[in-house]
Amino acid sequence: MTKAPPGRRAKGGTHMALASARSVDATRPMTGNERMVILASSLGTVFEWYDFYLYGWTAVQIGKAFYSAFDANTQFIFALLTFSAGFLVRPAGALVFGRIGDMVGRKYTFLITMTIMGLSTFFVGLTPDYAAIGWLAPAILIALRMLQGLALGGEYGGAATYVAEHAPQGRRGYYTSWIQTTATVGLFLSLIIVFAVRNSVAPATFADPSLAGAWRIPYLLSIVLLAVSIWIRLQLAESPIFQKMKDEGAHSKAPLSEAFGTWANAKVALIALFGLTAGEAVIWYGGQFYARIFLVTTLKVPANTADIALIVAMVLATAGFVFFGWLSDRIGRKPILLAGFLLGAVTYHYAFGLLTHAANPALETALASAPVTVVADPNDCNLLFDPVGGRVFKNSCDIARQALIASSVNFRMEDAPAGSVAKVKVGDKEFDSFNGAALDGKAFGDQKAAFTKQVTEAVAAAGYPTKGADPAAINMPLMIIVLFYLVILVTMVYGPIAAALVELFPARIRYSGMSLPYHIGNGWFGGFLPPIAVAWVAATGNIYSGLWYVIIVAAMSFIVGLIFVPETKDREIHHGA
Repeated sequence: MTKAPPGRRAKGGTHMALASARSVDATRPMTGNERMVILASSLGTVFEWYDFYLYGWTAVQIGKAFYSAFDANTQFIFALLTFSAGFLVRPAGALVFGRIGDMVGRKYTFLITMTIMGLSTFFVGLTPDYAAIGWLAPAILIALRMLQGLALGGEYGGAATYVAEHAPQGRRGYYTSWIQTTATVGLFLSLIIVFAVRNSVAPATFADPSLAGAWRIPYLLSIVLLAVSIWIRLQLAESPIFQKMKDEGAHSKAPLSEAFGTWANAKVALIALFGLTAGEAVIWYGGQFYARIFLVTTLKVPANTADIALIVAMVLATAGFVFFGWLSDRIGRKPILLAGFLLGAVTYHYAFGLLTHAANPALETALASAPVTVVADPNDCNLLFDPVGGRVFKNSCDIARQALIASSVNFRMEDAPAGSVAKVKVGDKEFDSFNGAALDGKAFGDQKAAFTKQVTEAVAAAGYPTKGADPAAINMPLMIIVLFYLVILVTMVYGPIAAALVELFPARIRYSGMSLPYHIGNGWFGGFLPPIAVAWVAATGNIYSGLWYVIIVAAMSFIVGLIFVPETKDREIHHGA
């Protein structure tokens, strides 16, 4: 028998040894150190998501406390504007802390981001209101909110990279999926704590804008979570992959220019954005954030009822993150992610229609039996895109559409002669809108309120439940089932994505490379889903048309992912270049 050449045999032996090692890695039990890595990274990230979303549940109280110089509507507008600042700066945080993470280290970078987030949240609870310190109060609030956004922009990439670089070959999807549970767990934790505090004190006590207000309690509790998280993370060592690169002098000295200044790497970031994170973001925000907005604002379900249903659905579905992360180690990241995008694109309209059937059947009946028309000059109709609720629309067409949207009424548009004033037709009744451009603020407000009252009474007479969903008619089990399905889609697209992003980029630029597309996708594509959806509803007159934003972006990611995203589950991630 002829012997193989020594070099060739060595090569074959090496491949066999690697395959054997990977097989062992994929089946061995998780070590105690690996459990600590996952616990510490997950706990810190839960804490940061808790802080970030806490603001959303207390926006009304924030407005009253820090913008009391204005009327109630303007207070809420400025509170939303402040909230949006956190979304806007997340990509900047990804760049700043991604660079530090690739130059200095994973561990110390996400220790910094966690500390910034925790202290910023704690100080929101301690910041005096407008009545106490005037304009300094909102200035401090905006600064703290921007610090939160910057910190979150740096935290996720560090935690995901750190866990992935500790995970054995063949189990990265499973290990990093625990990080993926943190956004939902943080959202759930913030929601349940606000729910508990709000329902354990008098409404006036909860809403008190001074330092005695109970809405501040969840912010102050964050200092305890911060202390625990920092103590646990201080027990960790640096990522072994990064430490090896640093010891060898192989880590990047200019990670941002290396990650995004060369086409080879920038192309990967673009593929990650349009083929992975954009679709993941709209499914995530659609299934959890927009679903709640749709229930409370459009279907007029009481906030507590909607919150309970969402909490139950999230508890039931959260294990899906770990399951789909584990499954991605076996069948690949790409099939699961693409399936989630496709299911979202195909089923979202049906799912939200079923949500209407469960939550407000009277509205479902009215939508089918009582068509409404807005007759207007097309040039009089603006795009009602208002990311932070700060614009005032005074054209007659815009006023007419806003009056109908407030009652969750479907309507169709009909062209009118140029220069004519818009009108609303409800059955055989007509209501002339008005042009408010020449009116002062009070006169405009009074006339708009009178017109909206007329329209609301007419659509109520036509069968629209303008005073809200009938609690006795709400099918709670069906509502939870639909929400559970939407959250399961979230787990499909979110469970494997950390591993997929980590595997796309080389170790020397991994923190920077994955953080920017992730936070553009989630901060912008996802964060601005609600105002874009509302604008779409206003433009078309259909309460479901805002879902087209989710459907189009999810379909885009499915197509881009199918063509350009490689399967990465078997990639070796320990190489620096």
